[in-house]
Amino acid sequence: MDRKHFLSSALLAGASISTVKSWAISPNPSDEPLNAGKYRIPPYLKPGDTIGITCPAGFITQEEIAPSVKLMESWGYNIKIGKTVGARDFTYGGTDQERATDLQQMLDDIQVKAIMCARGGYGAVRIIDKIDFKSFTEHPKWIIGFSDITVLHCHLSRNFKIASLHSKMCNSFPADWSLAEPIQIETILSIRQALAGEALKYTSPAHEKNRPGRAEAMIVGGNLSIIETLTGSQSDLDTDGKILFVEDTGEYLYGIDRMFWNLKRTGKLAKLKGLIIGGFKLKPDDPGEEFGRTVVDIVLEKIAEYNYPVCFDFPVGHQRNNFALKCGVNHVFTVDQNGSSLTSIG
Repeated sequence: MDRKHFLSSALLAGASISTVKSWAISPNPSDEPLNAGKYRIPPYLKPGDTIGITCPAGFITQEEIAPSVKLMESWGYNIKIGKTVGARDFTYGGTDQERATDLQQMLDDIQVKAIMCARGGYGAVRIIDKIDFKSFTEHPKWIIGFSDITVLHCHLSRNFKIASLHSKMCNSFPADWSLAEPIQIETILSIRQALAGEALKYTSPAHEKNRPGRAEAMIVGGNLSIIETLTGSQSDLDTDGKILFVEDTGEYLYGIDRMFWNLKRTGKLAKLKGLIIGGFKLKPDDPGEEFGRTVVDIVLEKIAEYNYPVCFDFPVGHQRNNFALKCGVNHVFTVDQNGSSLTSIG
């Protein structure tokens, strides 16, 4: 079988190719999934359900979302494209009011069972306080995205205790599947598996600075710089008793250090059950301004007094190996000499 045909078949059938290992374990048969904690999990999707696409942050064109629409339709879902797709106000997917209105309509439409944010960028924080979540809390649905969409994940966690999906978005679906790498296929298929209610397990290779241990708790987190900027706001993330995951991109090392000091000084590192460090794409130090510490150094300094499992280089973040994580859902997190694993149990 030639590679082009194999990759296309794998994508449309929902197959999984192991690169960084991930497995779908078993579907949750309940229409209303249970969670051991206090968070509510939106109903998982069934064939014929509708996924809405909207732009609460940066702009994207109809052409750019076409590959994602085609694939999600092949999974058996209907797609509703919001008015902000194709709209533009400089860097944004429409004006603040247009983006807020489009997101509001998706939240209020009870026929829409999940909302995929088309891309990140910047802009969600500009509209979050314009949104009325009353209908959403009565009819919860999956909100999907990462990066700037961390604003929504944190806001839902803090105010409503409703689970959401941290994952790739429309702009991460390659236009030519025949050129897609296996890891791209696997990470995109993890979105389908998560929305269908399958328990997911991800593993990451051993890292010499990992801290061994086992934890069972809810997972929360996302983009580190977003989490920092939300401190003290109505969207401030509560990390007590939870497994925290963080990732970032385009930051200097001194900026990462400053953000971790923020996590430490605001108590977000003190009562964790576990800490997952995802991908960090860094800006190079300016000549003569070398910071002299790595991300690993920065993290270990801030958590030296705490005792919980920690892993580095987990497959989440602004990178191709960015797997779907169900925020607000219980997970088992294990770190040992063989590496780390994270398994959803809700």
